[in-house]
Amino acid sequence: MLYWTFCWNGSPGILKPRLFLAFQKKLINCFVSASSITDIFYLAEKEHGKQTARDSIKRLLQVFNPATVTSANIRQALELKWNDFEDSLQFIVGESLSVDFIVTRNVKDFTSSTIVVVTPAQFIQHIAEISEQ
Repeated sequence: MLYWTFCWNGSPGILKPRLFLAFQKKLINCFVSASSITDIFYLAEKEHGKQTARDSIKRLLQVFNPATVTSANIRQALELKWNDFEDSLQFIVGESLSVDFIVTRNVKDFTSSTIVVVTPAQFIQHIAEISEQ
């Protein structure tokens, strides 16, 4: 399982077709934060209009499961005292989901993570190496 953190440029559109197919077939369980979903909607709507934003979220939900954030998760993240609260919350939620990876372009803010943190490119490379074995 993995937890994918997003900004608009980090959307599933960058995924290689074989990897995207693995996501769609649920060979890999993927999660994304609800706040990332609203951010993606906002950016897509601003750039391309409401219908495109809706379509983008529908496609996103074919691959990614929204990760639930609880008040306990928020309290735990506050206790971590990381520099970036959002990253600490992503980590806590990933931990609660027992994910194997956090995929983000912001690896440097996860130095205290006990979950393996990789960039999208590193994750794609990792999956490619596994599939070749």
